[in-house]
Amino acid sequence: MADVPPIIAELVERYERNRDMYRSTNYNEEQTRIEFINPFFEALGWDVTNKAGNSPKYMDVVFEGTIRIDDQANAPDYTFRIGERRKFFVEAKHPSLSIHLDKRPALQIRRYCWSAKLPLGIVTNFHEFALYHGRTKTNSSDKAAYARLMYMTYKDYASRWEEIYGLFSKD
Repeated sequence: MADVPPIIAELVERYERNRDMYRSTNYNEEQTRIEFINPFFEALGWDVTNKAGNSPKYMDVVFEGTIRIDDQANAPDYTFRIGERRKFFVEAKHPSLSIHLDKRPALQIRRYCWSAKLPLGIVTNFHEFALYHGRTKTNSSDKAAYARLMYMTYKDYASRWEEIYGLFSKD
């Protein structure tokens, strides 16, 4: 069983305490990535900031790594890898965006996964966390819940940590 790391409890408590500020349009995606999403994945054992000093070819996490979709370059916010092999993409959003209802982030991550032939992709703004099946071709009429395999909010992270860890830890 994976115990909930103290940093996850701290992140959840800080987010809850300042939720209204984080959910405002003044708080942007980059701040969300630095303050919440990066530490979240570090708690799962990923070397998000390449502290190990690996060459770019072997970094755990690639930011804005390019993939081709219909002959155009696109860049998922995070590509998580073991060695050179991609495992999953994460698309970050600002906390004011409703991942639960807005279909655009879902279509975006599913398109990335479909093009790269990856089975899973995550959309998160820390407030919400959604896992999508990546092997289903997107259609512009698809709703946000289409091909969604998992959905939770920050309030669920501690109670569902074992599940999260089992699916997304580097181990």
